Amino acid sequence: MGGGSDSATPPPPAPPQFILYLQGPEYAQTLRQLTLWTHHVLLPVYGREVTSSAPWCSRWWEHPEAVAQLHGLWLAWADLTGPGSGMTGPANWHRDHLPSVMNSLRDPMGPFAGCKPGAHRAKEVPPVDAKDPFGPPPGAPPQA
Repeated sequence: MGGGSDSATPPPPAPPQFILYLQGPEYAQTLRQLTLWTHHVLLPVYGREVTSSAPWCSRWWEHPEAVAQLHGLWLAWADLTGPGSGMTGPANWHRDHLPSVMNSLRDPMGPFAGCKPGAHRAKEVPPVDAKDPFGPPPGAPPQA
């Protein structure tokens, strides 16, 4: 009977979930971690000057697109520069991830269009005619 039991070994931690799938306290904690990385690593090193042709919003966390893109950039940063990453990880992050995200965020027509230093401007979500156009009609009994 004897053989060793692995029950004392904790399972490996689950990989982080993309922020758009999180809610409540999980979302708040992940957003806080993202904010700390953005404010203490990303912006001091890669922030560049804010201009009309390269906007930035000082309340970027109120722009869901910016949150999603920055979270993806942060996850890639953790994967490519964290413990156990290869020696070329940082170079790959700079080449494959940083430019496209920063160019997208800082584009004059991007998520910060209309924002100026100290002046956040909320964006309107494009309208749709129906939230679920191929679902059951409103008021229809649920299907079993």
